[in-house]
Amino acid sequence: MKKTLTTIAICISSFTLTMAQVTPKPMEDVNHVTDLTLDSLNKAQSARPVPGSSRMGSNPVLFLVGNSTMRTGTMGNGNNGQWGWGVFEYEFFDSKKITLENQALGGTSSRTFYNFLWPDIRNALKPGDWVIIELGHNDNGPYDSGRARSSIMGIGKDSLIVTIHDATPDRNGKKEIVYSYGEYMRRFINDIKAAGAHPILFSLTPRNAWEKDDTTKIVRVNTNFGLWAKQVAEEQHVPFVDFNDISARKFEKYGHHKVNYYFYLDHIHSSAFGAKMNARSAAEGLANSKDPQLAFLQSCLKPLTLPAVSVRREKGKPVVFITGDSTVKNEDNDVNGMWGWGSQAPTIFDEDKITIANCAKAGRSCRTYLNENRWEEVYNSIQPGDFVLIQFGHNDVGDIDKNKERGEIVGTADSSHVYKLASNGNYEVVYTFGWYLRKYIEDVREKGGTPILLSLTPRNEWKNGKIERRNDTYGKWYREVVRQTGCEFVDVHNISADFLDKKGQKEATSYYNHDHTHTSLLGAQNNAKSVAKGLKKIKSPLDKFLK
Repeated sequence: MKKTLTTIAICISSFTLTMAQVTPKPMEDVNHVTDLTLDSLNKAQSARPVPGSSRMGSNPVLFLVGNSTMRTGTMGNGNNGQWGWGVFEYEFFDSKKITLENQALGGTSSRTFYNFLWPDIRNALKPGDWVIIELGHNDNGPYDSGRARSSIMGIGKDSLIVTIHDATPDRNGKKEIVYSYGEYMRRFINDIKAAGAHPILFSLTPRNAWEKDDTTKIVRVNTNFGLWAKQVAEEQHVPFVDFNDISARKFEKYGHHKVNYYFYLDHIHSSAFGAKMNARSAAEGLANSKDPQLAFLQSCLKPLTLPAVSVRREKGKPVVFITGDSTVKNEDNDVNGMWGWGSQAPTIFDEDKITIANCAKAGRSCRTYLNENRWEEVYNSIQPGDFVLIQFGHNDVGDIDKNKERGEIVGTADSSHVYKLASNGNYEVVYTFGWYLRKYIEDVREKGGTPILLSLTPRNEWKNGKIERRNDTYGKWYREVVRQTGCEFVDVHNISADFLDKKGQKEATSYYNHDHTHTSLLGAQNNAKSVAKGLKKIKSPLDKFLK
């Protein structure tokens, strides 16, 4: 009986499949994500760094080998809102000791990476180099058609020969030997060791998938690729990092809603949030490993201490963190200059009962406050029982992708768009004003703190004898977020505006300095009083810390 080469398993190693045996069934493509990156190898090769090109003198290179979770798309530049963690991994290493090259490419499996991309990297390896391998997301689907990238499940020595059809023109009609996932890992490892370099196997990044029987738990890959990578690592005596578990435990702490925005467009590819988190997880996995083989690489890591607000903690005293823009924190030093009301927080809060941390920064919007990692510092500092006052809006209007590049999409919908920034050509996913506020609120609650929204301070602009009211824009959006989240809300905008209406336009001028937005010392003190009035009015738990 004749059989084609696509179905006959032949002896190519110490393990032989007999004619009576059935060709092992490939793994089903559970991701259902189309990634055509590998179909344009010439373009892919030109977009990735030339292997070894980052080498500085005799210093080693850390090569990253992976798929789209490590480098999304051909360019890896986030132009579709998706990012791979390898793009950010360099931030955790001392470039004076080691350079990092993200050689990953979307759409690749252990099989296709080894066959098409690995040879150039292998030739660039030098003694003392390091290679992190995180592959497996694409080791599924047909052996011989379509993407033709599947490996045989497991770590066995079995293999088969296939004839490729219905694939890219340069592969059609060609014969190819297919090995098991574990065998590809062994081949990577053997090549790396032969060059005097050091291999490290990683389990896969977690998907945004939750267990059916326990919806608080992320689905792990510890029964397939994670297990197989670990088994091969133990067999070959090389370091293994359970990358999947490190990030999955963080996701479980975040909860379903927050995890959603750690991915973009689908359940496997990460947003910038997710990619940065995974990059940190990778560094943490290396740093915390007890494997003595990693000693040198660990010495190349930068300190992994999370950035935090410098605040003096006193037992029994919570902290009230104040976030915002220049109306909250300004020059705050010249009696005749511009002041933010946060500088006057000690006039309303009893510092014997609560510690004040004014973390506002002039010129910031919700978006730029987040992008500059200022919010991360606050987030990392929050402890149960703390309070966080959130007040933005003055800088959240204007251009999104040019000039100051700090604007956001108008409104509170759960929507976003990818913009190309004029300043540097980089891509950024920008969300609505309300989205950023909701993120801040959720982050505070996650840490056990109490978030409180403050509407923005009024500007010194008058019409028909009344000071401006922005209740149909920012006021409306603040209230929508309050309805969506149940967050406490202090309407500083209208409390201060009511006061200034009574003073009149002429007298109100003394409450401002330099322009129609920034307050004088008197104006800052008045806005602080408005905060106190608002806290008392809503009977906030924070009002017991007021003077």
